[in-house]
Amino acid sequence: MARTTASATHSRPEPRTDHVRVCGSDADDGPRASVAVAAVRVLGADLLLSHILSRTPPAPDSLTVFRQTVETFPPRADAAPTVVWSHWAMRRTLRRLDMPATEDDAEPDAGWLDGVPWQSLTHQLAVLAPLAVPGEDCAVARAAHARPVDVARGFVRAVRRRDWQQAAGAGRWLTLLDGVPEALGLEAGLDFVELMGGTDPRVALQVEAARAMRWAGALV
Repeated sequence: MARTTASATHSRPEPRTDHVRVCGSDADDGPRASVAVAAVRVLGADLLLSHILSRTPPAPDSLTVFRQTVETFPPRADAAPTVVWSHWAMRRTLRRLDMPATEDDAEPDAGWLDGVPWQSLTHQLAVLAPLAVPGEDCAVARAAHARPVDVARGFVRAVRRRDWQQAAGAGRWLTLLDGVPEALGLEAGLDFVELMGGTDPRVALQVEAARAMRWAGALV
């Protein structure tokens, strides 16, 4: 992907390593807490991503609400694999922050990713972008690492289809993968995705997450 003019002039402020508190000191009581818990579930593991990257502890009340969310919204028995993995990613985040592991932390099955076409693989990885974290070793991450060229193809396809959310999620994964074709021009590609789709906060989140992982120097 050709480098755009925007990429040459795009400013890159250092990513913040804190989050706005998701609730007040009365986090355990009332409708306000219920809304906060539901909102955290929508954002998922990425709520605490900056703390994972910077190795800084989150505010206690933020961690409390995050834990409450994990306990309140377990996946149903008939949940889609992406829902199960999204929940697992939140539990994994708690473990990374020195919370005790439990028997419920076993890695889910990822056989549904075996041999899927590259288009489907890219779509599923974009949905599971919160698992794209430096040092993450799980079946989904291994599936991505095994097929960098396919993920790159999916990134280009998403850009051409103007599916900025999928492109941003795939770009986040590509930031972590070895063997990504240099001709892809990933950095310029992410600049372009942000330029075209960055008014969508979901797109902005994934693009900034990709940049934060590079800025933190935490790539493995």
